[in-house]
Order: sequence, then structure tokens, then C-alpha cells
Amino acid sequence: MRSYAAVDLGASSGRVIVGRVATGRAGDASLDLTEAHRFPNRPVRLAEGLRWDALGLYAGVVAGLRAAGPVDSIGIDSWAVDYGLLDADGALLGNPVHYRDGRTEGVAARVWERMPAAELYAATGLQYAPFNTLYQLVAARGTVPFTAARRLLLIPDLIAYWLTGRQGTELTNASTTQLIDPRTGDWARDVAGRLGIDLSLFAPLRRPGDPAGTLLPHVREETGLAGPVPVTTVGSHDTASAVAAVPAADGERFAYICTGTWSLAGLELDAPVLTEASRAANFTNELGLDGTVRYLRNIMGLWLLQECLRDWGSPDLAPLLREAAGVPPLRSVVDAGDPGFLAPGRMPRRVADACRATGQPVPSTPAEVTRCILDSLALAHRRAVEDAQRLADHPVDAVHVVGGGARNALLCRLTADACGLPVVAGPAEAAALGNVLVQARAGGLVGDLASMRRLVAGTQPLKRYEPTGDRAAWDAAACRITRR
Repeated sequence: MRSYAAVDLGASSGRVIVGRVATGRAGDASLDLTEAHRFPNRPVRLAEGLRWDALGLYAGVVAGLRAAGPVDSIGIDSWAVDYGLLDADGALLGNPVHYRDGRTEGVAARVWERMPAAELYAATGLQYAPFNTLYQLVAARGTVPFTAARRLLLIPDLIAYWLTGRQGTELTNASTTQLIDPRTGDWARDVAGRLGIDLSLFAPLRRPGDPAGTLLPHVREETGLAGPVPVTTVGSHDTASAVAAVPAADGERFAYICTGTWSLAGLELDAPVLTEASRAANFTNELGLDGTVRYLRNIMGLWLLQECLRDWGSPDLAPLLREAAGVPPLRSVVDAGDPGFLAPGRMPRRVADACRATGQPVPSTPAEVTRCILDSLALAHRRAVEDAQRLADHPVDAVHVVGGGARNALLCRLTADACGLPVVAGPAEAAALGNVLVQARAGGLVGDLASMRRLVAGTQPLKRYEPTGDRAAWDAAACRITRR
């Protein structure tokens, strides 16, 4: 048995989870996770805008590694697109800007004047999102920190640098910058050149399984870990790690929905889809393990419900979901991908306003708002799964829901009904599992991606939801959103 520390950083909290992997002579294996430490990840609003508390995040990681105890390796995954800037001495130049900061407003139009959106998509395959790293870099141009910067590290690479003193840029996360060619897995140098972006700011690319260094002596002293302790490059974009842990059977045709603050819904492909129809549908081509492509659409996800809960004083979710299950279905729905829901604050009122503006019944109680959100998310999942199959000419037989939303039985049931496909829910800790399994594979305990998935399917609790209900009602609700 070997132990691996998965540092899994989300947009609202971070965790250090210890994964224990054991293999036997008869080919049997075990895999279990234990949460060693959880800590908040709270953005800070300053006069200059919304920022991440990077030092607080790092302190949480160190405390988590101290709580984890002896481990054979450490891997780090996080959300995408955001980064820290370092000066010539390797010191952080201010707090990293949060992707929900407003500095990129109007930037995309300036970029498209120099490189039209269709050409940019054909070169990088990345969907339009106002917070893509490319737009952040254009917005930062001319600022004091950016002018002084000699290195740019994406968030998980920044944490790895502080732990090891070594710099690198992990590929699955780099593929979300809109500066990677998904066909080659290398930098899109023509894009960078036309837009005036200096790629020397980025550290050399590294891939899941590559060594990322060993803990520095002062880190070992602070964590109490006896050295040397290697840090292993994993799929550092948390969605890449989560998709690696989808418990699909060998040869299964599946779609996946990685649920949490965001819902990432799509397919695993062998090659990107770079057509104009794909761009118009706002699908992205991000890189996954072993040369795979994560062809997916970003959906606002449980962010809408998280913000409502915050507005309501953080009530217990379980009774609220039971009450929401009794609310008449599809009474009111909103477009869960509407950028008007991107910013934090007053979410119940904004959901109600969206219903009012479209002439639907206005949800007034927490249970009614919750049902509206979950019905709307299920419809967004349906649209993404159907569109992905059509655009990639890749039919599926089942949908795998992984991540935190796999615990939400109502959302999983509604997604099965909306898609008209079986939903397999779990594992909830998919990102941490994928993180651990890449480390275990680097250590020789696990084989290829298929064997990783077999290990997840054989050791983790899963629940299957068969589609039920009135298909015509979902069709009608989908038409309501399409018309809007």
C-alpha cells in the first residue's frame, strides 16, 4: 500500500486528501480516500478589484500536508485560467486576480479586431469565456505588476513552485489559457505572436505523470514530512483529474458532467472538434490525460444555488432539497448559462427577475427558487449532452455525473429525466481520485486510463438513475429557453 496526498483546490475551499492505493498478487486492488484537512478559499474584494488570497491558500496546503502524515507523493489540482506573476527573483507580484473580476469587460472585442473569433477558435479550440487567460493577459498589459513580471504560473503550478522551487506549466491547465493548439499539445505560437503575448513568460510545459520536484527543506520542516518527498505533476486542471476518474466501463460510450461550482458537460474524444458549428455552440476543446480531448461546454453549475444559500444565511441543504422535490416540476426555468448570473450577490432576486422578465411564474420561496435552479441546470445538461453528440458525431448510452453534484440526488434524477439517458452518479471526490491515480500510475501501481477507471468503478460507491417522467414536458421547457 502507498499513500498519496491530493491537494485539491476549489473556488470556495481547498482540501488535502490522502489516497491509499494497494495492489495484490492476484491482481486485486483497493483505493480509499481520507480527508486530512479542509480550509476556506475566500476571494477578497479590494479597491483595485477581486483578488485571490494566494498566501492564505498556500498556508492551508501546508497545514493539510502536516495533517496528512507520511506520503509517497504529492499532486496538486485547482480551477483553471487564473495565475500569479513573479518578478526576476521569483517573488509574487501581488495577489492573483480572480476570474470573476470585471477587468476583462470589453477585452474580447479588442482581441477579435486583431484575430477574428473564428480564426482564434480554429487555432485553439477554446470556447469564448470573458475570463479566459488570454483575455486576462490582454487586460493586464501595461499594468505595473505585468510590466515587472518575468514569469507567469497558473495556480496549481504556483503552489508547486512554492513547495519545490521548480517551475513548470502543466498541459491540461495550460489548455484553458487559449494559447495551446489542441492538435499538437504545444503552444499556439501564431496566436501569441499576433496578439503580442510573450510566451517566454510561461515555464516549460509538463504533462501528467512528470516529476515536478521534491519538497524544499523548509517545507519538510514545516510539514514534518521526512524527505525526499516528490511532487508529481497530475492533471492539474481539476476537471482533467475528475474526467480521469469517470468510472466508465471498457468501451462504454459515455458523456460526463463534472458538477460543482461549475458544470462541465461533454465527451472524451481522441481529437478536437474545430468546426464553425462547434464554435457557435460555444464548446471547448481542453486537453486531458493520455492525449484525450475534453470536449465540453461550461455551465454556470451549482454556483447559482451556492449563491442563493449564502443569501439565505446558509441553511441546511438536505431539507431544502426534500422540499424542492415536492415543488411542481418545470414551473419556471432560466438559462443557466446566462452571463448575467456570473457575478456574486443577490442571486435569488436575479433568478426571480429572470422569470418575471420572461412571463413565467416567479419563484418566491427558497424551495421554489431551488427547484427552478435544478430544473434549469438539468435542461442545460441536456442541451450540452445533445449538442456534443451532434457536433462530434459521437453518440452516447449513459451520462456519468461526478463531483459534488453527484451527492445531489434530485439534480441527478432530473438530469436523467431531461437527457432521457441513464445517469451514473459518483464518485463525488472525482478530482481527488484522478489526482491520486495519476500519482499511483507514476509510481507503477496502476496501469493505463482504462485500468484507473476500473479501479474507481470497483471501489467507489455509485448510484444509477434511470430516466422517468414526461419527456414532452422537458421538450416544452427546452423550447421555452430556446425561444428566449
